[in-house]
Amino acid sequence: MKLNPQLDQLPVYHGGRPLEEVARELGLPAADLIKLASNENPLGPSPKAIAAMRDKAAQVHLYPDGNAFYLRQRVAEKLGAAPANLIFGNGSNEIIEFVSRALLGPNTNIVVSQYCFAIYPIAAHLAGANCISVPTKDFGHDLAAMRVAITPETRIVFVANPNNPTGTRASNEAVMELVTSIPDEVLLVMDEAYFEFIDDAPNLLPLISEKQNLLLMRTFSKIHGLAGLRVGYGIGHPDFIAALQKIRHPFNLNALAQAAALAALEDEEHVRATRENNTEGLRFFENAFAEMGIDTVPSHANFILSKVGDGQEIFEKLQQHGIITRAMGGYGLPEWIRISIGTPVENGRCLAALEDLR
Repeated sequence: MKLNPQLDQLPVYHGGRPLEEVARELGLPAADLIKLASNENPLGPSPKAIAAMRDKAAQVHLYPDGNAFYLRQRVAEKLGAAPANLIFGNGSNEIIEFVSRALLGPNTNIVVSQYCFAIYPIAAHLAGANCISVPTKDFGHDLAAMRVAITPETRIVFVANPNNPTGTRASNEAVMELVTSIPDEVLLVMDEAYFEFIDDAPNLLPLISEKQNLLLMRTFSKIHGLAGLRVGYGIGHPDFIAALQKIRHPFNLNALAQAAALAALEDEEHVRATRENNTEGLRFFENAFAEMGIDTVPSHANFILSKVGDGQEIFEKLQQHGIITRAMGGYGLPEWIRISIGTPVENGRCLAALEDLR
């Protein structure tokens, strides 16, 4: 059996460690652990989403709506877009796979920032494409340099705004300059997974009807707390979305996920509480770390990047305290850890553990 040779170059993507895995390893009850590793919603899913899943559970012997009709209609209404502008994925990761399969191959490349979401280069290499990594500017995207880095072989530019794993955001002016100057033959993917955590994000929705080479990605995993269900979507020109639909597998969005996402859209109180908890949590860590002399990167997402010394060592010691964070060595930031914002109790426990380790 001969494997795809591209697999030899691919690293294994390691997500935040699950509570159950760490509990087994440490011999601790999972209930005693807190997970601040994967930028999940510490308030959990919307109560309306939980109720919708309960109502739908008795029908899981039936295949889901392969086109997510009702969810597509409601999201389109919320956005002021048309259903034909939308494609849904098993998480926004699947949208990345769609565009990579549609546009990439040998002798092509993507352009990303130095500290980009790890899946972008993985998807490119699997397609046989190369990856041009542009040096960071203050831990964030240097969009002007990324525009210059585009070559005749470039097919996709990926920009996460706010960015994971650093939490930085590009200015609205820089975003608009990139959007308006990118060549027509290059797709600009604006990954907006943390879009709802900022108040003055650039509104690119009006441009999708005229620019076939612009795709926005959003998710229900963060603000809506549905990470375990994997619901992401892309927003783009109808012609491009129609092409991506040919790549999408049937029934890629399960019935419980569709029901929960549809209900979550109507729970504005849950969204408001999540944003408020996040704002307070960021302020808590920023102030505490400033007093402790720990450098941080100003965050516009639901996590904070913190310079703690030996990041892997601190990560492991925090685990011994029952706190799961994310070491950043794999991103080329060995002195840093990423801490997802938790509840006030979880944030306080994490800070107390860090103080004990100093």
